[in-house]
Amino acid sequence: MVNVTEDVFANGAVNPFTKSKDTIKRFTLTNGAGMSVQLITRGATITSIKTPDASGQIDDVTLGFDDLAGYQSERNPYFGATIGRVCNRIANGSFYLDGKLVQVSKNRDNKFQLHGGFVGFDKAHWEVVEVRVDGVTLSHTNPDGHEGYPGKVTATASFTLSEDNCLHVQMSALADKTTPVNLTNHSYFNLAGHKSGANGLYEHTIEINAYGITETDQSSIPTGRITPVEGTGFDLRVSSNLGERLKALQPARGYDDNFCVTFSPPQPLAKVARATHPPSGRWLEVVSNQPGVQFYTSNFMPDVERGESPIPGKDGAAYAKHCAFCLETQKFPDSVNHSNFPSTILRPGESYQHEVIYKFGVSH
Repeated sequence: MVNVTEDVFANGAVNPFTKSKDTIKRFTLTNGAGMSVQLITRGATITSIKTPDASGQIDDVTLGFDDLAGYQSERNPYFGATIGRVCNRIANGSFYLDGKLVQVSKNRDNKFQLHGGFVGFDKAHWEVVEVRVDGVTLSHTNPDGHEGYPGKVTATASFTLSEDNCLHVQMSALADKTTPVNLTNHSYFNLAGHKSGANGLYEHTIEINAYGITETDQSSIPTGRITPVEGTGFDLRVSSNLGERLKALQPARGYDDNFCVTFSPPQPLAKVARATHPPSGRWLEVVSNQPGVQFYTSNFMPDVERGESPIPGKDGAAYAKHCAFCLETQKFPDSVNHSNFPSTILRPGESYQHEVIYKFGVSH
């Protein structure tokens, strides 16, 4: 049986849209197999995923904070949040929509937009739409003109836990004017346990079912070209050790790339990736209906070897460079500026539907 409980994560949180003081609610989803997921209404954020290893030892395998101040901090790199209206990058914060130039906010070095701008969906206080026996559905209404985007967008994020250790996340959106929408979940995973750092990460193996990557410039902005992974350091189609792969990528800091997922029609869902941590036996499989996945190895988190101070995380953790990986299912970054990329444009009367399943298990 899956069980859902609700409690208060924080009181008196100032809503960035309405300026009202809100209660941030927390939901805990627990199944009979020893897995539990916690999420909060701020940013529709996954704060914890606890799952057993091969010997039954339960550990938290996703990064996060103990309190609201952590999530509100400038140092929060979007831990666990639902990202929108458009995840990833928009070059120059501008694009043409039906022949008209749209200028959105540029929240990165005044050069481009990242993850929806200064106040993205990750900072919104989502409303509780439904609490079910096995999960919860949250909603955020994003006003017309917010961060420069046309149209009001009503987004929902539904989180469901199953008995076989699958976390189903369903993101949907409707718009009253034509506008781009590209949502993702930005959980940071470390199957060795969220405190195990780079040493734990380097023990993982990774496999990504992709035929290419979207080539990028120095600012990680796509050039419009799709480069085949064949014969490159991005060919992760066969499971390989992540630590060795990261060493081989030098001088690059690590992976921060959109992989183009290989689908087998008519299947609507594709296996996107599989990560395993052989010492603990834990594995994670990601399945999605999205054409891309951003594989990110926390390269821009604090580099303690250079004297940068780690991010203080939950339960006394110290988070630093290469301490976790993200598999952000999405349409391709900067799609609004590349007609050869899958379109992110949502028109009135259409429905945006994004399904992603995180399946956890152990190999003995």
